[in-house]
Formats: sequence, C-alpha cells, structure tokens
Amino acid sequence: MNGSSERIRAFLSGGRDAQAGFLAELVRTPSDNPPGDCAAHAERAASLLEALGLRVERHTVPEALVRANGMLSCTNLIVRERFGEGPVIACNAHGDVVPPGLGWSADPYGAEVRDGGMYGRGAAVSKSDFATYTWALLALKQCGAPLAGTIELHFTHDEETGWTIGPKWLLEQRLTRPDFAICAGFSYGVTTAHNGCLHLEVEVIGKSGHAAEPDKGDDALEAAAAILADIYAYRKALVAHESGIAGIGSPTLVVGLIAGGINTNVVPDNVKFRLDRRIIPEEDAGDAERVLTALIRSSARKWPGIRCEIRRILLAQPFVPRPGQDRLVQAITRHAREIFAVAVEPHGVPIYTDARHYGEASIPTVLYGAGPRTLEEANGHRADERILLEDLYRATEVMALALLDLLGTRK
Repeated sequence: MNGSSERIRAFLSGGRDAQAGFLAELVRTPSDNPPGDCAAHAERAASLLEALGLRVERHTVPEALVRANGMLSCTNLIVRERFGEGPVIACNAHGDVVPPGLGWSADPYGAEVRDGGMYGRGAAVSKSDFATYTWALLALKQCGAPLAGTIELHFTHDEETGWTIGPKWLLEQRLTRPDFAICAGFSYGVTTAHNGCLHLEVEVIGKSGHAAEPDKGDDALEAAAAILADIYAYRKALVAHESGIAGIGSPTLVVGLIAGGINTNVVPDNVKFRLDRRIIPEEDAGDAERVLTALIRSSARKWPGIRCEIRRILLAQPFVPRPGQDRLVQAITRHAREIFAVAVEPHGVPIYTDARHYGEASIPTVLYGAGPRTLEEANGHRADERILLEDLYRATEVMALALLDLLGTRK
C-alpha cells in the first residue's frame, strides 16, 4: 500500500488551494441556526461537490417536521462511493452554525485567511470537515489501491438545534445504514465518548396582586428564587460524580434563561426559567431527568398557592464507547501520531453532538476531523472562529490514510 499512500499524499499536497477554496465558499454561504434556513447552504455544498465529480443525493426534510424542530428549511446530503464489497463507513459533518454574535475582527462570512488561519462562522465547527472528508474521498478515488467497501459522506444541517432531522432522520428513513461512522471533530485527539444533555423549561405560577397589598397575591418570583436555591444546592453535589472517561469530568447544571413578572408594582404571577443539565456517560439520562424533576416539584410544594409546570425541551443521550470503535481509533491514531508528531489519544468531551445518533443505532462511531486541541482554541461558537489551514490539510491526510487502512484489501 506504500505506493497508494504516496499517491494520496501527492494528490492532497497539490490540491490544497482547491480545498481551501471549497471551504471558503461554504463559510461565505450563511447557515445560521437559528433561524435554521439551511436549504441554500445544502444546495451550495451539493453544487460544489458535483463540480468535483461526486454524485450527490439531496434529501429534503418535510416542512412540517422541520418547523416542529424549530427550523425553516433542512436538506441533508449523502455522497456514496462504492469501491467494492466491504464495510460502509460514513463521514458526517454539519453545515448549520450558531449566529455570529458580536466582537469579530473579520467578516464572519468572509473566509478571510490571516496568519495561516481561515476566519469565519463555521470555519472550524464544522464546515471544515466538509472539506476534510471530501478531499479524503477524492484522494482515495485516485490512489489506485484495491479497496473493499463504501465511503459515504453525510452532510447534515440540524446539529445546532440538537434535534432529530439530520443523522437520526437519515437513519430512521433507512436512507443509510453504515457499519462505522466518523463524525466531525478535532485533529489532536479521537473522541470516543461525550456527555448527554437535558434541557428543561420550568414555569412557576402564582397569583398577581397589587404591590401595596402583596399578601393578597402568591409571589411566583419568591417561590422561583427558593426553587433555584434548591437547584443550585443540587448542582454543588454533582461535582462528586466524576466520569471515569478522560476529558469528561463531572455532570454540570446551568440555568441559562429566566423571565417573568408583569410590572414593577405588581406581585409576579408567573416566572419561567430554562436549565441545562449535562449527563455523563455513566449516568442514565432518564434517571437524571426524574431526579431533577422530582427535586423541583418537591421544592415548589413548599409554597402555598404556587403551581409548577415542567416541560422537557431536549433530552440527548450520552455518546458511549461501543464494540468495534477500536478499529477506527487504531486506524486514525496510527496516522495522526505520525503526521502531527504528537500523542493523539482517545478521550471524551463534555459537549454533545450528532454522533450520538449513530451510537444509539449501535454503529461504532468516533469523532475526528480538522481543528485544534479544544473548542476554545478554535473560538467555536464565539467571535473570530477560525481553522488553521495546516490542521485542515494534515487532518485530511490522516483521514485518507486511515480510510485506506480500513478499506484496503492489501492484495
């Protein structure tokens, strides 16, 4: 396979400008979610892929389902390249991004290259891996090696909502059934596990009254403050439960939104807040929800005249290690350690991603792609998000060579 490896390296070296240009076009095509109007980005990506000689399937999610998941339009793309009989390996990245926000030193849709890095929303998370996986596939196509299996590119558009109309929908519709999956990640480690997440909306309901006679009302804000105090006490106890998987840490809980009241001179009759509870791989997501819900209800019952309603916004299961995952880890780390000249190890991360959907379907899955050691280094979800182009190029080489190992017949 040495000759094939050298041809892969030569192809990728000669295609760097084209690969960076491909990524730049995606960054220049807005795909903010919310509002989640992502069909135009999918079409731009499909056109660019077709210009490279790849056959693209466009799978448009029905409008009613899209809107039920808080988006305006969603088209998922599949590219299938069959080399022969053998395993199907899916490479998944998402094209939807969080809105840019404030504080940028560059146009968030400009794809400006500065000091070796490309700046723009989605440059790192995860439009870069549209380019990583595409050029890895192109390199395999031209390397001349006898290969046994299929590479699929799954380019989806629902990850920032955390919902179910990207990879999960493709799997449920039986549009794909890979044997392995590699999802968007960063270059200096292979992610084999990550947290789940619970989002709850809590509504505390009392009775309004004039501020001159507050005893005539039932103060929802006072009750909410007490409920929040109990929640924060519970949060402190979570620190004692640490994951055994490196990189995960302990469960966390954050109250991120709060609203309520009528006017300054009125006893508040309604307060709503939303919370985020991260669930480590060793926990059962359903148990975590039941414990927290019971705590909130018990706290609310201490307050006469107060009702409490709890609504689940999101429940994402943790992504946990599965049998067969080691084949992907070994193939990726072997080449990553050589190409990056650092220890590239399997680890967990405290975020949650669409990779969980492949895992829940019992598909051995890891996260690996282009990017630095941490989300913070990439400014992911912050101003001045960027990807070092050298990381993009090297991660692409890792991916191409790992896929060569996984599909190579070695005749």
